[in-house]
Amino acid sequence: MAPPQFVMRLIAPQLAHPRGLGGRIVAALMNRSNARMNAFTVDALAVHDGDRVVDLGFGGGPNLVEFARRVGSGEVVGVEMSTTMLARASTTFAPQVASGRLRLLEGTIESLPLGDRSVDGLCTVNTVYFWKDRIRAMAELRRVMRPGGRVAVTFLPKAAMESLGVPTHIFRYTPHEEVEAMLRDAGFVDVRVLTAPEPGDRWCCVRAVAPV
Repeated sequence: MAPPQFVMRLIAPQLAHPRGLGGRIVAALMNRSNARMNAFTVDALAVHDGDRVVDLGFGGGPNLVEFARRVGSGEVVGVEMSTTMLARASTTFAPQVASGRLRLLEGTIESLPLGDRSVDGLCTVNTVYFWKDRIRAMAELRRVMRPGGRVAVTFLPKAAMESLGVPTHIFRYTPHEEVEAMLRDAGFVDVRVLTAPEPGDRWCCVRAVAPV
C-alpha cells in the first residue's frame, strides 16, 4: 500500500538528501524497509576477498559492514553527499574506520572522490532518481572502474514510482531500460536486469561489467 500523499511529501526531501534529525530518522526507517533490496544488491555485486568496493549514497550504511566482511583484506569506501549521514556513519562504524578497512568520503556520482581504475565493485541503491547529470554520472562510473569491475544500480523503476505517487519535482521516474542504455552507452558490457526474488518486491537491479 502506498503511503498517504502528505507523508510522501514530508519525507521525500529527506530521501533525496538526508539532513539533521529528520534525516537520521528516515535513514533508520529505510534501513529496515529496504533490507531485502540492500541484501540482494550486495549479493549481485559478487565481491571477492581483496576487492575495493564502493557503496555510493550509502544512507544509513547497512551494506558497509557486510561488504567489509566479504572483501576481507580489501577495502570498503562509502561515498555520500549528506554530511548528516557521513557523521552518523563515522560514529556507527567507528571500529571499521579506525581499522582502515572502511573509508567514508563526501561526494556525488557526478564527481566521485576516487582515482581512475581504482574500484573493483560499486553499488548504489535508490539514488538514480536524484542524479543531476546522467551523462557525467556514467562517465565517472566508467572512469573509476577497473577492467572487469562490476556495477550494480538498484532502484524502483518508473511504474513502481508512479504507483507510490512520489513528487516528480524531487524524484525522476526512471524505467530500467533507461539505466541499461546509459550503462551500455558508457561502454559497460554484460548489462542485465536482475529482478527482485519476491513477488511483492517491485525493485530491480541493473548490473554491468567494465570491459577488460
